[in-house]
Amino acid sequence: VQLQASGGGLVQAGGSLRHSCAASGRTFSMYGMGWFRQAPGKEREFVSTINWRGGTTYYADSVKGRFTISRDNAKNTVYLQMNSLKPEDTAVYYCARRRSTYSGGSYHSYEYDYWGQGTLVTVSS
Repeated sequence: VQLQASGGGLVQAGGSLRHSCAASGRTFSMYGMGWFRQAPGKEREFVSTINWRGGTTYYADSVKGRFTISRDNAKNTVYLQMNSLKPEDTAVYYCARRRSTYSGGSYHSYEYDYWGQGTLVTVSS
């Protein structure tokens, strides 16, 4: 399984970006997906997660109300729409796939087995 992420870039505070993460293979729709991020000098942290059907989502408190996770199982792709960006959102963003099939979302990075390559988001003040 390969996860190909795209959508990072440089944006001013208050702006928007959308991440996409396309998965290879035919089993994408069977797995929950998540987004994590790692800021310079900090540990990787949970951002958002979505269950295999796309009906249940969770967000870190720091992004709730600003970020939206979604998925299109027909396109094997999960998205992260980021609005009202802040300088503290600057980080490398990673998509990841849950270990278990027909899984819900998870806050914990150890419950994910495949990871995208990471895309850098820089928010200027």
